[in-house]
Amino acid sequence: MKEILENIRHGRHEFEKTQLGGIECGEPFSLFEKWMIEAIEKEEKEPNSFALSTVDKESQATSRIVYLKDLLEGQFVFYTNYRSKKASDIEHNSKISMLFFWPAISRQIRIKGICTKLDAALSDAYFDSRSRSSQIGAWASNQSEELEDRNELEIRVREFESKFPSTVPRPQHWGGYQIRPTSFEFWQGRSSRLHDRLVFELCGNNWESHKKNP
Repeated sequence: MKEILENIRHGRHEFEKTQLGGIECGEPFSLFEKWMIEAIEKEEKEPNSFALSTVDKESQATSRIVYLKDLLEGQFVFYTNYRSKKASDIEHNSKISMLFFWPAISRQIRIKGICTKLDAALSDAYFDSRSRSSQIGAWASNQSEELEDRNELEIRVREFESKFPSTVPRPQHWGGYQIRPTSFEFWQGRSSRLHDRLVFELCGNNWESHKKNP
């Protein structure tokens, strides 16, 4: 492992894709949209994936990759099992962080915010749009609980396939969350590790911005 890490260190590259200079933006959402579009155009793999970090009752932080499914009235939306570890953490502490990383364009966006459950009607609508296999999976998976073996999960899948031969209703333990951002940091890789960092912070109802040293 030491040799692998040494090879990675020696193989470091310079970030010379672009820069933040010239960006005129009074609020962060239009810049987020611009960067997301450019990440898609550069064929980043799963550009809507982000690391969601939460903190539990023992003040232990945990991160995992989830998927951005919508941006509604200035709030980021993702879906999960309400009995999961992340859901338990959010119930304890609604302050979360998000991290988007797009290596092909040497960019990342860090977002802090407050996470709350999405309206049930919106969760219903999204669940109805999912594939049948994903709908069944939402019923079959006791997310984050101990699993004896894979066969146990596959048995539950078959049980719910039989229980719901046609329409699959949304389980009450599955649905969406919405994240209301309180700060953004847009990071653009630059040469010599002198990166650009642009921060937006919510002050009352207005966004204030400033740059940071790399």
